[in-house]
Amino acid sequence: MGSICFIRQLCPSDPCITSQLIPRPTRLPLNPSHLMTLTLPKWFDLHTHFRQGPAMADYLKAHLNMGCAGALAMPNTQPPVSRVSGSAQPDSWSIESYSADLKAAGAGNFEHLIVPLYLTRQTTAQMIRDGATSGILRACKYYPPHGTTNAEHGMPMDDLIGGEVLRAMEDHGIILCIHGEQHALSGPDYLDATQNAETRFYRERMPRLIEAHPRLRIVCEHITTRTAAEFVASTPDHIGATITPQHLLYTLGHLIQGLKYHLFCLPVVKFQDDRAALREQATQPGQSKFFAGTDSAPHTTKATPCGCAAGCFTGGIAPQLYAMAFEEAGLDLSTTEGQSAFTNFLCLNGPAFYQFPASTQTFQMHKAPSQASLLDTPNGPVTPLSVGLGIELTWQIA
Repeated sequence: MGSICFIRQLCPSDPCITSQLIPRPTRLPLNPSHLMTLTLPKWFDLHTHFRQGPAMADYLKAHLNMGCAGALAMPNTQPPVSRVSGSAQPDSWSIESYSADLKAAGAGNFEHLIVPLYLTRQTTAQMIRDGATSGILRACKYYPPHGTTNAEHGMPMDDLIGGEVLRAMEDHGIILCIHGEQHALSGPDYLDATQNAETRFYRERMPRLIEAHPRLRIVCEHITTRTAAEFVASTPDHIGATITPQHLLYTLGHLIQGLKYHLFCLPVVKFQDDRAALREQATQPGQSKFFAGTDSAPHTTKATPCGCAAGCFTGGIAPQLYAMAFEEAGLDLSTTEGQSAFTNFLCLNGPAFYQFPASTQTFQMHKAPSQASLLDTPNGPVTPLSVGLGIELTWQIA
């Protein structure tokens, strides 16, 4: 990747390397006369994770510091966000209680905060109707069972299609956020050169879902394949998709070459043709169906030298990574056309899909090199993706 300067890869969990070797945020002196600066509406991360507990405030601050005006905060906490209202219980949060904790930790500074309801076998159509009527419920999240971190409470899509829960969501305009992978596949079926868990889901499950629920508003989250990208592009306007920065930048080769476990996420990064399809859809002038959702997933330093939990942490660096991806896709961000495509994807399409106003506040990005640093939290350090990969960012937040 020509726009990325590779430096030594650091593994924070290696006992031979300490956090002192990771530079704190550094910026080279800027010459305003030669500086490309983008002034953008503050953006919305419409798929991210803030976890729970004392580190939540640090994760939220990292988002606020990168010009983020709001977020859709994933409900796969421990315990899950599987009720709409009421106080937190030992076995579950409610949207109401988890949102209150988020706001107390810093999310009160967001313009908009959405917490989806985790769909489990305990979810009922009456919960959907009551939640929609109260205004608390705006979206529900589908996880394939055991398909990612804390997804053991999920249920098969086949058990939802045609059922009363999705019909209630359809009737009340509640968005279904989908982790689109087929569950319980064997290794060869899960990831192969010709098919994988995501392609099977979009070929076999999504057509059935749309046929059974033609009015259901759907966000196909963190898509990774040409199959998913072209499927979403072919559907009506009430179906959209989020794309992460890592899936726009990297491929399976980057993950495997050197076993870069900070790039390990679910769904995994795929092949060059898949990345090309994602870039084509995300950067297309005037497109409105694809938008930013980082799936930023913080995990503290791994317990074993190269053990890992699925998730790339991009708090503090996501707009920079998205800008790098758009440039690698061939867009010139110094032009009106390039800036328009980037602004649509990062700042405008997501709010429009979720039906709230785009931010009237702005933030700036400079075309200048910078380096991220470890995020210190009460639970231990968290490694941003660029630090884990040992790369220099080519953009910085002003």
